Amino acid sequence: MIDILIVDDHAIVRAGLNTILELEKGFSVTGMAKNTAEALKIISSKKIDVMVLDVSLPGRSGLEIIKEAKQIQPLLKIIMLSIYPEDRFAIRALKAGASGYLTKEMAPEMIVEAIRKVSSGGKYITPVMAEKLADELNELSEKTPHERLSDREFDVMCMMGSGNSLVDIALKLGISDRTVSTYRTRILKKMSLKNNSEVIHYVIDNGLI
Repeated sequence: MIDILIVDDHAIVRAGLNTILELEKGFSVTGMAKNTAEALKIISSKKIDVMVLDVSLPGRSGLEIIKEAKQIQPLLKIIMLSIYPEDRFAIRALKAGASGYLTKEMAPEMIVEAIRKVSSGGKYITPVMAEKLADELNELSEKTPHERLSDREFDVMCMMGSGNSLVDIALKLGISDRTVSTYRTRILKKMSLKNNSEVIHYVIDNGLI
């Protein structure tokens, strides 16, 4: 039996995934959480084989707790599930320790396939992700400015690029306006940009939204 933990801040997503996975032979949804704090609490108290983890969550993001979750349960396999395309977060997720990355637009059978594959020790790699990994391994390829950002800074940058105000970003991430302002300052400095307008142009020009 594969014990699964679903982590997503939307109740309808959790319910939908639960329905899909419970119908599969050999699957058992052992727990569901709406944020990373609840997820870590469950991992600390129950054996979990596979965690299906949303990237963007209020407070700490899914990417931020991958290493911590695997320290609690070293054999835990993690599949990132996100609304964002693979070229935005997939490489970061794999580098952090995830075993796969899926977008919420993918068919239910792909989620089932991914869970079976990672639970047996494999990685779930789509063609798009494989191409990105190949690019990463190309020693001649230069690092882009946004690859200098932390996972949270990258998330904030993309939200800025989508036209969100700092107040909107703070509300969506469940953090203070001051913290978002600090992230903005770091982003501008690391990427040698002057203002929000340049961030928006950068994000659009590099296909990050």
